[in-house]
Amino acid sequence: MTGNHQGLALVLFTLFVSVTLAITAWAGRRRSSSVEFFAGGRLFSPLENGFAIAGDYMSAASFLGISGLIALFGYDGMLYSVGFLVAWLLVLLLVAELVRNCGRYTLADVLTARMRRRPVRIAAGTSSVIVSVLYLVAQMVGAGSLVSLLLGGQGSAARTWTVIGVGALMVFYVAFGGMRATTWIQIVKTVLLMGGTITLTVLVLVRFHGDLGALLRSAADGSGHGREFLGPGMLYGQSWTDRLDFISLGLALVLGTAGLPHILSRFYTVPTARSARRSVVWAIGLIGGFYLMTIVLGFGAAALVGSHTVRDSNAAGNTAVPLLALDLGGGAGSTGGTVLFAVVGAVAFATILAVVAGITLASSASVAHDLHATLRRRKDAPGGKRRENQDVRVARVAAVCIGGVAIALSLFAQGQNVAFLVGLAFAVAASANLPALLFTLFWRRFTTRGTVWAIYGGLVPAIALVVLSPVVSGSPQSLFPGVDFQYFPLENPGLVSIPLGFAAGWLGTVLSRERADEDKFAEVEVRSLTGAGAV
Repeated sequence: MTGNHQGLALVLFTLFVSVTLAITAWAGRRRSSSVEFFAGGRLFSPLENGFAIAGDYMSAASFLGISGLIALFGYDGMLYSVGFLVAWLLVLLLVAELVRNCGRYTLADVLTARMRRRPVRIAAGTSSVIVSVLYLVAQMVGAGSLVSLLLGGQGSAARTWTVIGVGALMVFYVAFGGMRATTWIQIVKTVLLMGGTITLTVLVLVRFHGDLGALLRSAADGSGHGREFLGPGMLYGQSWTDRLDFISLGLALVLGTAGLPHILSRFYTVPTARSARRSVVWAIGLIGGFYLMTIVLGFGAAALVGSHTVRDSNAAGNTAVPLLALDLGGGAGSTGGTVLFAVVGAVAFATILAVVAGITLASSASVAHDLHATLRRRKDAPGGKRRENQDVRVARVAAVCIGGVAIALSLFAQGQNVAFLVGLAFAVAASANLPALLFTLFWRRFTTRGTVWAIYGGLVPAIALVVLSPVVSGSPQSLFPGVDFQYFPLENPGLVSIPLGFAAGWLGTVLSRERADEDKFAEVEVRSLTGAGAV
């Protein structure tokens, strides 16, 4: 890596960080009420919120991880793009408007609309924090891979300090800026990311004169696998275990989005349910276009850079896009290559910072609004101001703690592909949060016990199966390659844990002595479908 690369990259990083810090300082001057801190005052338009939702969703896993998987495994890597995109249809049809009408800040608000508050809030808050931490780990792994490459330091020290720096910035954004700062950072990041992705896609297509067939043939040649690269089976077709792993991954990606806490919290930043629905429409347009372009970038990296070069740079493929930018700009040592490489690296860094801020805010809101407020009963001052102020203070402290935990865990996972790590977070969200959410909204007989059992019945098996899987031990690519307590053959637990979550919710309801409150269900049904009584 040349000094020009490093210098320009540092300048662009510093510029973006300075802009985001200015946004945070501007947002931090506003009154820190709970509705301002957790929901941005509910003043964002559908367009603004749509860009912010897209910014929350188009993470390092999308920009770096998926393109890297396509560059390494071709067709099988492309399936990640399909899964991430299809998931939004479920969000649009079943979740967005109903959640906005029933909730206030978090997933637990929806679940407690017809259930006893204490056990449900504790369960939902716990699940939300765990899912958020898993997602944060993936983003920080991407940050370590990216910045160490850009700054020329491939050693563990560069990765460690990068992860710590990203963690410190995300804590600052959340603690001082709240939802308003986080949303505007997401919007700026979406504009930068879409601009960078469109530029790279156009350059790849121009290189092949708009001939997609020529692009795919060159990608097959550059992969070293020939035509096999363009067909299924390189990643998920070697054995029956691989095929089941693919099914498990598909279920997790398609169902997990609707249970992600940081995505659900975005629906509370707009004034009405109609605005929430329109936000999702804007988000789908942006996200759909983006994922189509990641396919071009992945095959472009295989064709122009070569799969072996990508793998040599980063075994998980996380640096495929920056290396592609370097080649498109003219190669190592060229001015164009230096500029494009540094710009793409800065855009990816902006992506990571924005996403970790959104995730940290959602998880700290769950700690303050769900766990702390439930476990510690207190008397509020008139008008609830004492409780609001205390919730905001707790959320700020929680952001620091969650950031510390995510930093520590991410240091163990630096060799993993970020898209794969996000798949694990999606699996846990689909196993624990989605069953409880859907049963609450659509099953009249659902009870408090069923809600708690659904959450823990999906959460505990999902975490346990990941711990007992090849992800943690038993193979050279594991988090702990020196030990072997691998008893579950699949890398993604969704195929088993998602049905267990739904089954546990059903069983808990059937075995419960408590009868469902018909009046509360009717109230939730009317409120979710019409918006009557929504906050």
